[in-house]
Amino acid sequence: MTDRLRRYASLQNMALSRRRFLAASAAMAAGVSASSLTGLTSARAATLKTVRFSEAVHNLGYINLYVGIHAGIFEKNGLDMKVSAAGGDTQTFAAVLGGSADFAIGDATMAQISRENGGPGVVVGTVVQRAHYFGVSKTLQPIIDPKGFKGLKIVTSPEPNTNYSVAKRLIESAGLKLGTDATIVPVSPGTEIAAMLAGQADIAIAYQPGVAAAEAQGAKVVFDFSSYIGPFCNTGIMVLPSTIQKDPAMVQALVTSFEEASRKTYSDPAFAKQVARKEFPDLPGEVVDGAIDAELKYLIPAQSVVTKADQWKNLMDMQVYLGNAKGSIPFDQIIDNSFAEKAVASLK
Repeated sequence: MTDRLRRYASLQNMALSRRRFLAASAAMAAGVSASSLTGLTSARAATLKTVRFSEAVHNLGYINLYVGIHAGIFEKNGLDMKVSAAGGDTQTFAAVLGGSADFAIGDATMAQISRENGGPGVVVGTVVQRAHYFGVSKTLQPIIDPKGFKGLKIVTSPEPNTNYSVAKRLIESAGLKLGTDATIVPVSPGTEIAAMLAGQADIAIAYQPGVAAAEAQGAKVVFDFSSYIGPFCNTGIMVLPSTIQKDPAMVQALVTSFEEASRKTYSDPAFAKQVARKEFPDLPGEVVDGAIDAELKYLIPAQSVVTKADQWKNLMDMQVYLGNAKGSIPFDQIIDNSFAEKAVASLK
């Protein structure tokens, strides 16, 4: 494990539990007595496999996860999802390494780094298939050429979070020197928009629904990373080989659930919007709806859980360029698509 992973491993217990959707409300509406409902719920819970699941941060890039939960897809496949937000990409994988989570979703580079340093880690699926970041500003005009970032202060999450990585590579690939021609201002994940609106930077590299919330406050998208980068394994499902060996049925059920949820997200955007409103109740409904429209327009949530070679190559090319990874683990040794391929076959 690298020093970066060690440094954050102690943070795994800081994950913030979120309230989960309760299917019991439907039974209550049908007039089932409280005592009967309790018995039914207990009986059903006893048949489900508890899955400790860590997400890097709570955001709409992970809409497939939330759709799967609210639609009862994970439960249908025998899983009781206990989801917590870790606070960043490194922290979420640290939760898996430390044993407090069975699965994690976040920047799959964390599994690659672990493997390159003799540790464990396998990626069994993709949740976000493009860079789900947008450059948002209240003062700038749309940036067509990355050289247009010259002279700007850019707010992102700290290194090695993905929005820092994509911003750094964009700047350097444009022939600009970081710290001289352009400056990155790191802030806590999820606070990028607030920092930009407060005047700490000219532009924020952020994700939904924060982007849509900023647009509602007069900001606008001035750069689209999803189109600039193309296919990109922005978020992968990470798990330990020991978990796969111990409970392959659980892994299969989870991956199959993600495949089904991904399809439902694209086939029923109205339902995805309903789910998003429940997950982000503090935001105006129209803001959340706009965020989902943008997510689907730019094909950001994975359309299939299968991790494609070009998605992984673009991720690794970036991380090798930045020096975060060596890229020394072959695709078929870090990516296990067997569960995803079975999921696709089962849902045809």
